[in-house]
Amino acid sequence: MTPRLLSLAAALGLAALASACTTTRPPAAPAPAPVATPEPRSVLERYVSPASAQDELDSLATWTTEDGATWLIATAKSTHRLVVFDADSGQRLRDVGGEGAALGEFDRPNGVAVYGDYVFVVERDNHRVQVLSLPDFKPLGSFGNKELRSPYGIWLTETEPGELEVYVTDSFMYGKKFDEVPPLAELDQRVRRFRVQFDQAGRLRVTYAGAFGDTTQEAALRMVESIAGDPSNDRLLIADEDRRHESTLREYSFSGKYTGRSLPQDSFGAEAEGVALWTCADGSGYWIAVDQLAPLTIFHLFDRATLEPRGSFEGETTAHTDGVALHAASTKAFPSGALFAVHDDKSVAAFDLAEVARVLQLSPTCTQ
Repeated sequence: MTPRLLSLAAALGLAALASACTTTRPPAAPAPAPVATPEPRSVLERYVSPASAQDELDSLATWTTEDGATWLIATAKSTHRLVVFDADSGQRLRDVGGEGAALGEFDRPNGVAVYGDYVFVVERDNHRVQVLSLPDFKPLGSFGNKELRSPYGIWLTETEPGELEVYVTDSFMYGKKFDEVPPLAELDQRVRRFRVQFDQAGRLRVTYAGAFGDTTQEAALRMVESIAGDPSNDRLLIADEDRRHESTLREYSFSGKYTGRSLPQDSFGAEAEGVALWTCADGSGYWIAVDQLAPLTIFHLFDRATLEPRGSFEGETTAHTDGVALHAASTKAFPSGALFAVHDDKSVAAFDLAEVARVLQLSPTCTQ
């Protein structure tokens, strides 16, 4: 039992004793013991790509080509480019971009997301989101230059045909080493929202729709990066990585309101990092959240609707994971889909979703 739970148990015991001294009612039954997080099961990686330490890989997204192949697109922070892998084999196919501020160039790219034949790339040090077309990676424009200060993660959803709502985490910090969390009053700017449209000519039209974030001592978003959403349940999960307070996943509504719920703190031994939603054929599903541990990353699964724990797993090699991408559609090598994860900032790893479902005894509708 953790020291925090021991303190809580002692406090409950003292409260029960005080109650017994002032009333004739029998003492309340003791609270049930908390359920421990299950030990992670082992799910071996289907592959881990050759290492490229100079890239400092961060986030991942997938795209299906016209001929049915699947690309795995990774941001490379230190080499200021995108790296494209064959998702079925982990083979490196091409590099895109280089350091700079012009369109088609990048400066510290972090988050990445794909919508249709467009890829959205968050650039921390260019303070923008750049949009490029696929498969040629032709730059179409950028947005957020006026509002974003230190952007990291991105998640987007289609609200109407050709119209998107885009959420970008903005983890600006203060101090000489940029390691000081801003005052609570400024933490209502941790997530910024944009409305994005593509007109008939494919031109980009963007409107800034404001920012949000809780500003209370207990629930503020201090160091944010990963974000993902579930429109069916009006839910955004946002990773707060600041272990000086507590590293957890906070639940927000799409209106930008904190619901008061977080994924259990005791589920994370390190930083809460990448998060992805695995949707099953019957509408059920699982959230997959990264616990950024070494020597092995632990991937925690939570019920899509209730957020209750549904099991955890680790690979044989994958460690210190930042970004993940869940590709539930069938590919040549993964008929039931795959979970892709960054390994130690230098490789990409792949897990077969069918094997994850088998080992953790998940719903069979998730691999049909």
